[in-house]
Amino acid sequence: MRTYYFDMKDGIPSRDRTGLEFATASGAIEHSKELARRLRHDPRITDRALFIVVIDESGVEIHREPVHPNQTKAGIS
Repeated sequence: MRTYYFDMKDGIPSRDRTGLEFATASGAIEHSKELARRLRHDPRITDRALFIVVIDESGVEIHREPVHPNQTKAGIS
């Protein structure tokens, strides 16, 4: 199991210091998609440029998931 971190980024990142363990990077990416879906429906989240950035335990960004996909594009760095 590897630890993955899920930072929120809208220009200035909000760092996840705890992380979660997943067997694969694809599991962590799926988790980021679920986080984005939850945040998309949170009325307190108004920033349309917000991303969930998945960072692996070595510090490498492996995925960037937009909270509002109609406003931005998702991709792998």
